Amino acid sequence: MNLHSNLVIEENAADLKPLYERYKEVRQQTVDLCKPLKTEDYVVQPSEFASPPKWNLAHVSWFFETFVLKKYKKNYRTYDPRYAYFFNSYYESEGQRTFRADRGNMSRPTTEEVYQFRAYIDAKMHNFLENSAPSEAHPVIELGLHHEQQHQELLLTDLKYTLGNNPLFPAYMESPRPDYTSGNHLSQNFLEVEEGVYSIGYEGNQFFFDNEKGVHKVFLHAFQIQDRLISNEEYLEFMEAGGYQSFKYWLGPGWEWVKKEQIQAPLYWHKIDGEWHHYTLHGLEKIDLKQPVTHISFYEADAFADWKGKRLATEFEWEIACKLFSPKIPQTANFLESAYLHPIPKNDDNQFFGNAWEWTNSAYLPYPYYTQEEGALGEYNGKFMINQMVLRGGSCVTPVSHIRPTYRNFFYPQERWQFTGIRLTEHITSPKKRTP
Repeated sequence: MNLHSNLVIEENAADLKPLYERYKEVRQQTVDLCKPLKTEDYVVQPSEFASPPKWNLAHVSWFFETFVLKKYKKNYRTYDPRYAYFFNSYYESEGQRTFRADRGNMSRPTTEEVYQFRAYIDAKMHNFLENSAPSEAHPVIELGLHHEQQHQELLLTDLKYTLGNNPLFPAYMESPRPDYTSGNHLSQNFLEVEEGVYSIGYEGNQFFFDNEKGVHKVFLHAFQIQDRLISNEEYLEFMEAGGYQSFKYWLGPGWEWVKKEQIQAPLYWHKIDGEWHHYTLHGLEKIDLKQPVTHISFYEADAFADWKGKRLATEFEWEIACKLFSPKIPQTANFLESAYLHPIPKNDDNQFFGNAWEWTNSAYLPYPYYTQEEGALGEYNGKFMINQMVLRGGSCVTPVSHIRPTYRNFFYPQERWQFTGIRLTEHITSPKKRTP
């Protein structure tokens, strides 16, 4: 997941206990996610975009060392100056770093040494939070925790790409299966949003990234948006109708991508003895037709929508629909804490949160009034606002405390190793005007 943002938060300098407890909770959750791994799993990197677990573990600790301890803790002694070269991601302000594609080539430091590094950082951070953390450090610490939550999601999606490209299709872990029932075919219900002027962006005093700020007005024509994600069954109908063989549904670059990469199905799908299976974090399984389709590129999502005679929502339409129909995260939403680690069929919510990140038809661009922060943390966001598309809502491996209606994720249109899915939208031909 992309990590590019900043923080505005109010913090009581006299009470560090909530921040201290949150630090311990987030850091422990990362370690818990690694418990099912074998030693060999920590190093493998089958693609430039999928970092090894060992690198993810070390990078988030490097973040706290670089942006918190070195800056705010008196007489702090760097654990190992060489680690900055290994575990810096893209911060030009912090000096040279190893190439992203080479992260899996580092057998040293060992996995054990990376855990020792984490333990050292945690000990220093605990002492810092218990005794001396100045108020100006609190927002950076909170930012570091959300940064680590993003890497928790990356750890699982990167690992899924590693294990999913292993011919043995090994399972990451066993997981509880949700108890759900669904009919023969999911209903085609749409939620209507009236024409009007709406406010976009984050308003509040809790954590948010700087790409969410700059509250501004947008005019929206009346539209209706589906009350759920597109299922495997519906996407399979697109495939069987020749969706991957007909150029007329595809954007130009998307059609070139399909031909060059010989794309014929979502990522991780395999046809075995005439039946479709897909790799999950629980191993290879038969496709559940009622589950939301996932691991879809923007090109595929857009082509499917065109085939259906509909379209993808803009990020503004998605945000307003979410605020109107799911202003709070439902308890039934499927996030990392559910431990299913896979999308589940629609229950009693509208699926705006969890299950799969939803592609929108909006390019990732700055909001009005956006300004890039000074220094290394200013590199989080602005320099990435080109050639990418916005996604909303979180996925089945997103921590629930990390998401909100205004959260803007972003990826390149061909990327699909994340849990990404589809929701359809269309204009309403006889709109009603919204009452001011």
